[in-house]
Amino acid sequence: MERRGFKRIGRLRALAAVTVLGLATGGCASTVANVPVVGLPANTPARPETPGEYLPVHDLPPPRQEKTLDPQQQETLEKDLAAARDRQNSRGRAVQRKTAN
Repeated sequence: MERRGFKRIGRLRALAAVTVLGLATGGCASTVANVPVVGLPANTPARPETPGEYLPVHDLPPPRQEKTLDPQQQETLEKDLAAARDRQNSRGRAVQRKTAN
Protein backbone atom coordinates (compact mmCIF):
# COMPACT_ATOMS: atom_id res chain seq x y z
CA MET A 1 0.00 0.00 0.00
CA GLU A 2 2.92 2.31 0.65
CA ARG A 3 4.20 1.71 -2.86
CA ARG A 4 1.05 3.26 -4.27
CA GLY A 5 1.70 6.33 -2.17
CA PHE A 6 5.25 6.58 -3.50
CA LYS A 7 4.03 6.16 -7.07
CA ARG A 8 1.40 8.84 -6.57
CA ILE A 9 3.97 11.24 -5.11
CA GLY A 10 6.31 10.47 -8.01
CA ARG A 11 3.57 11.19 -10.52
CA LEU A 12 2.69 14.45 -8.78
CA ARG A 13 6.32 15.52 -8.82
CA ALA A 14 6.62 14.67 -12.51
CA LEU A 15 3.43 16.59 -13.26
CA ALA A 16 4.70 19.58 -11.29
CA ALA A 17 8.02 19.46 -13.13
CA VAL A 18 6.34 19.33 -16.53
CA THR A 19 4.07 22.23 -15.56
CA VAL A 20 6.97 24.37 -14.37
CA LEU A 21 8.98 23.52 -17.49
CA GLY A 22 6.02 24.43 -19.71
CA LEU A 23 5.54 27.77 -17.98
CA ALA A 24 9.24 28.53 -18.17
CA THR A 25 9.51 27.81 -21.88
CA GLY A 26 6.22 29.59 -22.59
CA GLY A 27 7.62 32.74 -21.03
CA CYS A 28 10.52 32.66 -23.46
CA ALA A 29 8.38 32.29 -26.56
CA SER A 30 8.59 35.95 -27.52
CA THR A 31 12.37 35.96 -27.40
CA VAL A 32 12.70 32.71 -29.36
CA ALA A 33 11.25 34.42 -32.44
CA ASN A 34 14.31 36.69 -32.59
CA VAL A 35 16.81 33.82 -32.59
CA PRO A 36 18.53 33.58 -36.01
CA VAL A 37 18.05 29.81 -36.24
CA VAL A 38 14.28 29.99 -35.69
CA GLY A 39 13.82 33.49 -37.07
CA LEU A 40 10.93 34.97 -39.00
CA PRO A 41 9.55 33.89 -42.38
CA ALA A 42 11.27 35.34 -45.43
CA ASN A 43 8.32 37.50 -46.47
CA THR A 44 7.90 39.19 -43.10
CA PRO A 45 8.21 43.00 -43.30
CA ALA A 46 10.98 44.66 -41.33
CA ARG A 47 10.17 45.83 -37.83
CA PRO A 48 9.91 49.59 -37.32
CA GLU A 49 12.88 51.40 -35.80
CA THR A 50 10.81 52.78 -32.95
CA PRO A 51 7.88 50.94 -31.41
CA GLY A 52 4.44 52.40 -31.99
CA GLU A 53 2.98 54.76 -29.45
CA TYR A 54 -0.01 53.94 -27.33
CA LEU A 55 -3.36 55.16 -28.57
CA PRO A 56 -4.60 58.39 -26.98
CA VAL A 57 -7.47 56.81 -25.05
CA HIS A 58 -8.10 59.87 -22.89
CA ASP A 59 -8.34 62.36 -25.77
CA LEU A 60 -11.97 63.17 -26.35
CA PRO A 61 -13.35 64.04 -29.80
CA PRO A 62 -14.50 67.61 -30.39
CA PRO A 63 -18.15 68.36 -29.65
CA ARG A 64 -20.58 67.70 -32.47
CA GLN A 65 -21.61 70.55 -34.68
CA GLU A 66 -24.95 68.99 -35.66
CA LYS A 67 -27.98 69.63 -33.54
CA THR A 68 -30.20 66.83 -32.28
CA LEU A 69 -33.56 66.21 -33.88
CA ASP A 70 -36.56 67.89 -32.34
CA PRO A 71 -39.48 65.58 -31.42
CA GLN A 72 -41.38 66.29 -34.64
CA GLN A 73 -38.36 65.53 -36.83
CA GLN A 74 -37.73 62.35 -34.87
CA GLU A 75 -41.35 61.23 -35.30
CA THR A 76 -41.20 61.94 -39.04
CA LEU A 77 -37.97 59.98 -39.34
CA GLU A 78 -39.45 57.01 -37.42
CA LYS A 79 -42.51 56.99 -39.71
CA ASP A 80 -40.30 57.09 -42.81
CA LEU A 81 -38.19 54.21 -41.51
CA ALA A 82 -41.28 52.15 -40.63
CA ALA A 83 -42.71 52.79 -44.13
CA ALA A 84 -39.43 51.71 -45.75
CA ARG A 85 -39.39 48.56 -43.60
CA ASP A 86 -42.97 47.73 -44.58
CA ARG A 87 -42.17 48.24 -48.29
CA GLN A 88 -39.16 45.91 -48.02
CA ASN A 89 -41.23 43.28 -46.20
CA SER A 90 -43.98 43.37 -48.84
CA ARG A 91 -41.41 43.08 -51.66
CA GLY A 92 -39.75 40.18 -49.90
CA ARG A 93 -43.06 38.36 -49.52
CA ALA A 94 -43.86 38.94 -53.20
CA VAL A 95 -40.51 37.46 -54.23
CA GLN A 96 -41.06 34.45 -51.95
CA ARG A 97 -44.49 33.85 -53.50
CA LYS A 98 -43.02 33.98 -57.03
CA THR A 99 -40.20 31.56 -56.20
CA ALA A 100 -42.54 29.21 -54.35
CA ASN A 101 -44.79 28.80 -57.41
